[in-house]
Amino acid sequence: MSKRAKSRKASFDPKTFLANVGEGKTIDKYRKGNVVFSQGDAADAVFYIQKGRIKLTVVSEQGKEAVVAILGSGSFFGEGCLNGHALRIATTTAMDECVITRIAKGAMIATMHNEPDFSELFMAYLLERNGRIEEDLIDQLFNSSEKRLARLLLLLANFGKESSPTPVVGKISQETLAEMIGTTRARVSFFMNKFRKLGFIKYNGSLEVHNSLLNVVLYDKPELKPKTARKARR
Repeated sequence: MSKRAKSRKASFDPKTFLANVGEGKTIDKYRKGNVVFSQGDAADAVFYIQKGRIKLTVVSEQGKEAVVAILGSGSFFGEGCLNGHALRIATTTAMDECVITRIAKGAMIATMHNEPDFSELFMAYLLERNGRIEEDLIDQLFNSSEKRLARLLLLLANFGKESSPTPVVGKISQETLAEMIGTTRARVSFFMNKFRKLGFIKYNGSLEVHNSLLNVVLYDKPELKPKTARKARR
């Protein structure tokens, strides 16, 4: 490889690649409520969120809708097309103002093949997301609805990615939160009020999550039950 080719290859920046239009790439803006793609659409591209958040919803054959994920800036979605999925298995909807890069399947495969730095970025994201899915499964199987809600709020506030949780911009309904953790809206309302009274969260136009909410996830605090008298022997 010539020095010029090496220099060109070394100058490749995955974030710059994703932030600019080019062959096989387009960048679109979506308003709140706009659908990026719908369940059953042809799967022919991968998407990258530059700004904003989108939610993934799935509708069953019986017509029941469930929110399966909320993704923020820096996330890829629609990558199922790379794994042989011909049709979209979920609907993706903008939750606020979004800027999203669309990368055609062919362009995505070519860039992954030719640019190791981009492949590394994409694989790191997939591994992180796979880990998140495994944690979600464990969460659903073993944790209480209160713990599941606390963990979800921390994730929405990007806990662990920044020095401290950030305000959750935009409104997320209690119905959506209930769908995501598999409980009722009434239970979510009860726990949200409890978290607020304990100072774990704050409402002020947007939802602000405090570090102290982590205690709900890390520690079990079973209720103290009074000792029962031994039954008298007959």
